[in-house]
Amino acid sequence: MTMPLASALLKASVSAFVLAAAACAEASSDAGTAETAADTTQEASAADQIIDDAPQAAWRAVDPDDLLVISTRGGDIWVELAPEFAPDHVARIRELVGQGFYDGKVWHRVIRDFMAQGGGASDNAGLAADMDPLQAEFVISRPMDTDINITELQDRVINPREGSTRARAGFWNGFPASTIPMAQAGIRVDGQVESWLLHCRGAAAMARTTDPNSSISQFYITTGNPAHLEAAYTVWGRVRAGQDAVDAIRVGTMGETMGFRPDFIISARMASELPESERLTIEVFDTDTPDFADYLDAVQASNDGTLPDVCDIEIPVRITE
Repeated sequence: MTMPLASALLKASVSAFVLAAAACAEASSDAGTAETAADTTQEASAADQIIDDAPQAAWRAVDPDDLLVISTRGGDIWVELAPEFAPDHVARIRELVGQGFYDGKVWHRVIRDFMAQGGGASDNAGLAADMDPLQAEFVISRPMDTDINITELQDRVINPREGSTRARAGFWNGFPASTIPMAQAGIRVDGQVESWLLHCRGAAAMARTTDPNSSISQFYITTGNPAHLEAAYTVWGRVRAGQDAVDAIRVGTMGETMGFRPDFIISARMASELPESERLTIEVFDTDTPDFADYLDAVQASNDGTLPDVCDIEIPVRITE
């Protein structure tokens, strides 16, 4: 049936109006998106500006005695040790490094976006040092008057494989960390709460078998944020420089991946043992200062007013040679 001319013109007019309105809405949306992007960029720049303007007192220099340097094909990996959380494991690392145990060992199990495990031999991936296994140091207990201060920024599931129980997460000394709320120490008989370092990207931790108390010498460095390892493996350090070298380690598992040629740990040394000309000076933004609090505010503003997960918050580091 032929449509009457008046009806056809009305339909055409309505269609034109709808199209024009849609075009205006799209233009308005694009403008809004552009404004939002500009706002986000401005807020991100605000975070950068806080870092640039921070006084020297807002920076913490890493002690060379607490800085492990692992040399690889892709460059050096600089790992800050955390004896406050894993004293026995840090002591074991120092001992093995002093013996040259890791020199020439391989990264025998490397899984993309998960971790790179090292310390095995090219002919025996399961090789471990001839030492007694270590007792687990997954968590520490700290009293209210401890010198270890963890900022409690957000709720976070402790370990998704163990259930939905939550704790508080934040930072200690530039290390992502989690803790039972310190307020609970006041109502507990022992006056203490459990705290632990998180497996955020760049965490250095000890490998083990299914036995919690079986770590000997093999270790791994995370290239992702494996939350299922939280409070179940001992974190003893964190990469401060050279994460790109960790990412460059060949992916594969000895004995499982066809044609896999593992990368080697060329050497492992404490920075304090290196000539001063070969040391990096590494400074970490102090996470227990008002300047860092301002930085977090800027990060939150650039993330639609929501603070990102603690593992997704970059801890500023300054490096000089």
